[in-house]
Amino acid sequence: MTEHQGRTDPGEDAVTELADRIGGSVFTPDDPGCTGAIAGFNLRSRHRPCLVVAASTATDVLAAVGFAAARDLPVGVMATGHQPFPAEDDFLLVTTGAMRTVEIDAERAVARVGAGALWSDVVEPAQAAGLAPLNGSSPVVGAVGFTLGGGLSPFLGRSYGWAADHVVAIEVVTPDGTLRRVSPEVDPELFWGLRGGRSNFGIVTELEIGLFPVTSFYGGGIHFPAEHVEAVLRAFPDVVREAPDAFTCSVALLNFPPVPEIAEPLRGRFLAHVRVTHLGSDEEAEKLIAPFRAIGEGVLDTIGRHPYSAYAAVHGDPADPLPYAEQGALLAELPPQAVNSLVESAQVAAGGLVTALEIRHLGGALADRPAAAAPIAARDAQFNVWGATVGPPETVEAETAMLGGMIERLSPWTTGLAYTNFSGREDRAEQVFTAADLARLRALKRRYDPRNLFRVNNHDIAPE
Repeated sequence: MTEHQGRTDPGEDAVTELADRIGGSVFTPDDPGCTGAIAGFNLRSRHRPCLVVAASTATDVLAAVGFAAARDLPVGVMATGHQPFPAEDDFLLVTTGAMRTVEIDAERAVARVGAGALWSDVVEPAQAAGLAPLNGSSPVVGAVGFTLGGGLSPFLGRSYGWAADHVVAIEVVTPDGTLRRVSPEVDPELFWGLRGGRSNFGIVTELEIGLFPVTSFYGGGIHFPAEHVEAVLRAFPDVVREAPDAFTCSVALLNFPPVPEIAEPLRGRFLAHVRVTHLGSDEEAEKLIAPFRAIGEGVLDTIGRHPYSAYAAVHGDPADPLPYAEQGALLAELPPQAVNSLVESAQVAAGGLVTALEIRHLGGALADRPAAAAPIAARDAQFNVWGATVGPPETVEAETAMLGGMIERLSPWTTGLAYTNFSGREDRAEQVFTAADLARLRALKRRYDPRNLFRVNNHDIAPE
């Protein structure tokens, strides 16, 4: 390799040879298609890889990893690019967005999911078989990255647990250039580490994930106007305190921008959005949310019986790429003093550029520790707090400090850790794993990636 304009240059002949070996595409920084190839959902992440392999098969991934390992090049992987990891230079980026295969085995209640598959790719065929995955709130998030970060489903999680605990098997290319299929029976330690350690131990090319017999839910959302925000926040702990596992609820404080893309009732307003999913009866759900109903009329109310395929409307996550920063924390409890802090934050945030601040109820099956439980630090938490700022870099930087202050005020009630998929761009492995899990993960790293080549676009688990 040579240095080219201050950056690593793998060499034209080597790149040509690599391109001849794969079915996907290879881009160097000077190629016209490189900018599009490295653009993820979060436009704030600005990577400068020295080489990009847009893989279309596991064979392509094998070739890319072998190429990088032979040249001591760091390796990163990206499917949809939702998490805002710090900018990186001079590495080989493998993109898996083209690997969107999905196969449903209805008899086993298992989905075989390619590395680039979105939740929208999985839910539709699963529903055709009368089944549902432990998916997230957005249909455009990658199913594999979501699951390898723990997989917190706001619809089925409290009933069935973490998505990572329901992985059946994993196909992965490890740093030594080997394609392996691991499971609870075959290399159980690597299987354990991948389900939480993300891309620290290789590039996952396929997952087999469990599915569940759910075809509808009672729920949706209520957008309350600014004058009801405090009442909503104070009602929330009472609603969830004795709620059954079939019931999931969160409250998000939202600043909607005054743009045409936002529906008229919400445009340019500060609102509290109550999000509800219930797998039991309609009548039971209405009894549970009665404290919210008593507050007053919502600006927009979509709660009712819905097919599971309508899950995306509950949270209404954006579908188009945006520049944003996010931060999160896990709460061990939500006493009245913590609610007071949230009310103060709501007063500060109203009309500002902290776009979203959500508090989500955990517990239920999310607190379970099955045999060989995946390394997820959120099992002991009762709530997750997550916030995001959206906008141009100067706006995001300014408002991120305000968001950080809101979350910092909740520190007396936090566990000291963050949920992996809702962590900030600067968070380290020590902030998303328990000390015991991290020690075990480091030992696994020493075994499979002693040179720490797989350290890009993840919470780097250094061997030492």
